[in-house]
Amino acid sequence: MFKLEPRGEASSTMSYLSPVLAGVLTLITGGIFFAFLGHDPLHALSIFLIAPVSDLYGVAELCVKAAPIMLCAIGLALTFKAQVWNIGAEGQLLMGGLSASAVALFLIDVESGWALVAVLISGMIGGGLWGVLAAWLRNRFNANEILTTIMFNYIALYILLYFVHGSLKDPEGYGFPESALFSDFTLLPILLEDTRLHIGILFATFAVVAAWVFLSRSFLGFQIKVLGMDSNAAKLSGFKHKRLVILVMLISGALAGLAGASEVTGPIGQLIPSISPGYGYAAIIVAFLGRLHPVGIFFASLLMALIYMGGELAQIELKMPLAVTSLFQGMLLFYLLACDVFINFKIKLAKPKSITAESL
Repeated sequence: MFKLEPRGEASSTMSYLSPVLAGVLTLITGGIFFAFLGHDPLHALSIFLIAPVSDLYGVAELCVKAAPIMLCAIGLALTFKAQVWNIGAEGQLLMGGLSASAVALFLIDVESGWALVAVLISGMIGGGLWGVLAAWLRNRFNANEILTTIMFNYIALYILLYFVHGSLKDPEGYGFPESALFSDFTLLPILLEDTRLHIGILFATFAVVAAWVFLSRSFLGFQIKVLGMDSNAAKLSGFKHKRLVILVMLISGALAGLAGASEVTGPIGQLIPSISPGYGYAAIIVAFLGRLHPVGIFFASLLMALIYMGGELAQIELKMPLAVTSLFQGMLLFYLLACDVFINFKIKLAKPKSITAESL
């Protein structure tokens, strides 16, 4: 028999090995799942994980999908480091996309490179303010940010739907709930010809580097980590607890808002009801899969983008429902949480109880 025994201190080895083990278990379970559905497991996994990036266009699409996930996950990592549980990246992304779209439509006749800058900044402001609102509720009324940010996701969605069906709907769009196409001056430049790869991936990469420098080299980053490790110690050290909460929520919301702005000004080119297939929710998995470290988040974002692409290709090639994407995301999160148990516990062989005369 086996039993779990607490470790003296958390295992740093298992902390980094856990995501790898979770990925392997997800692959094995995914192969079994495909086999039960009558598909060759190796062929199905090849279509799911290899075929999407088998050419240059596929690699470019991988970067297109990874960019918004990466931006959201970097912002979430900052809040989670401070023990502020922001589950609202999806809503902040939507509000960023809505704000950016409103400005892009207002500047549709402006022929200036500054128009794109204004659009992106407005997206960051929209997402940042949406995050700050949840932080203010926590500071002012002690409202649980997990609940408020989750609810704000749905509020943001219905606000977006209200405008895309109303004042922002294209009057010449034959009744479809979508805005007019943005002008070329408010669209993100393409990096690779004949692909959809835009400079949004550069924004995401810069955010990774900036977050690493911010957390490891700045006094504010130090305060955030201290706040997350021991809020009482942060207060005794004179750190402004409430200001730090607002700061991390502002940064997180602004990065998610930039992700939304990059989507509407990048691959979509207009405001539509579904500007995100759930990037903000996937970013939560990515943040923990990357161990809340910017470099880990960079690679975890690429993996999550690959899962999105694999789900779409499996729908076409294997005739599977699109829900296979959510299935793999769920399995990955489940195994990650299960494997994380071994960071603080280790498996020990339980010694059998000896039979004595007293026990008889």
